[in-house]
Amino acid sequence: MSDGKAVRQQSAAIAELSNDWPLLSALCGGTRAMRAGGTQFLPKFPAEEQDGYDAKLKTAVLTNFFGRTVSVMASKPFSQEINVADMSADLQAICDDVDGQGTELQSFGERLLRGCLSHGLAGVAVDYPAGEPARTRAEEKANHLRPYWSLYPAPTILGVKAERIGGEWVTKQVRLLETVTELDGRFGEKQIEQVRVMEPGLWEVWRKAADRDEWLVHAQGITSINYVPFQMFYGVQTGFGCGISPLLDLAYLNAEHWQSSADQQNILHIARVPILFGKGITGAIKIGGQNAVLTDDTAADLKFVEHTGAAIEAGRTSLLDLEDRMRQSGAELLVKRRANVTATQVVSEGDANKCILQSIIETFEDGLNTCLGYTARWLGDTAVGEVELFKDFGVDTLSDASAALLLDAAIAGKISDQTFFEEMRRRTVIDYDREWETEQTQLKAQPPLVAPPAPALPVHPGKPD
Repeated sequence: MSDGKAVRQQSAAIAELSNDWPLLSALCGGTRAMRAGGTQFLPKFPAEEQDGYDAKLKTAVLTNFFGRTVSVMASKPFSQEINVADMSADLQAICDDVDGQGTELQSFGERLLRGCLSHGLAGVAVDYPAGEPARTRAEEKANHLRPYWSLYPAPTILGVKAERIGGEWVTKQVRLLETVTELDGRFGEKQIEQVRVMEPGLWEVWRKAADRDEWLVHAQGITSINYVPFQMFYGVQTGFGCGISPLLDLAYLNAEHWQSSADQQNILHIARVPILFGKGITGAIKIGGQNAVLTDDTAADLKFVEHTGAAIEAGRTSLLDLEDRMRQSGAELLVKRRANVTATQVVSEGDANKCILQSIIETFEDGLNTCLGYTARWLGDTAVGEVELFKDFGVDTLSDASAALLLDAAIAGKISDQTFFEEMRRRTVIDYDREWETEQTQLKAQPPLVAPPAPALPVHPGKPD
């Protein structure tokens, strides 16, 4: 295959990983994205009529356990301020606006981690504006020339090439899919797809030719560095440049819930509309309080046939069981893994009893520090800086983990207070005899919380006359 066609193709490893990405992206997109997926996520059965299927699809609503769990988990390491050390004033200024668009490192990191947990893969390019380099630091500041970070979600990473040098994997090439917006006439805009290629010492931007199925170099240039300033971030790393979501099983359970919930909603609609059954009735029938049906046939019968509800209850029970499995699947990231340590073994503090999310954050932290190192080199700083994220969120049991997950979801407004109360009661954290209505009454009766008074300011005596 020529370079003009291969540049846009996914590598074999990325193509294999991408099989899961349509579902993961749709779940992150919510109900609208799942509906847009149609039969890809909500199969149409052989005997199902198209009109009935379309109605079922339009009324289906996603209960987004996957998206909610990704959001809650990604926020945990950033629930406290990032600790920074050995950072120059110039590098600190970059951290206050890492992408050149006003995004602080705290917010950028959380968005980056969300992509790692949802798709298992993301990348950050630490680049410098193209053009003539500034000759002095004053000229650089005057022209607003500074390194900036660009986040590349998993679906935009087409391929990564690396080789092992001195026992470490070193990136030799990365291909990234981008979409840029350009003016189209006086008022219009158009979206243009392009591929950015980064190699040590050079970069290229490829765009598709207008007259044929071929990609051509649209822009190119050289850099003053002999490495690729691109860092991979992972959910669960399966190889260099390859990773899977630690919540992949939850995603498939959520897809099953989407399908089962749509069927449940559909059968509820059918059950709520009883069927009129008539025997021995001739002529047109009018239904209503002002109408009567008359017949001379003594064996005639006219009645509504209603659903017994057995299938509805079975479907409801199945959905509740599925929701329990989803909560447990998401909460497993927070449960500490017990380490079997003998009396003669020496285990460093923190190595034992570490949850999956803590292990992910440690690697994620290293990636951020690598990006800071790239940034410092662009700035010419010797102090590359170092960040440390909050990691003290592991719990001992699955029950504790699911309770913590529910609390975070309630605080974030993702579930109602009543749902939180009922789930905590079901876990016996709250006495099972407690009732929501009683709790509401007592909450209204208790005095409002009063914030502690602010400390009094010291009084400085004035000068004596």
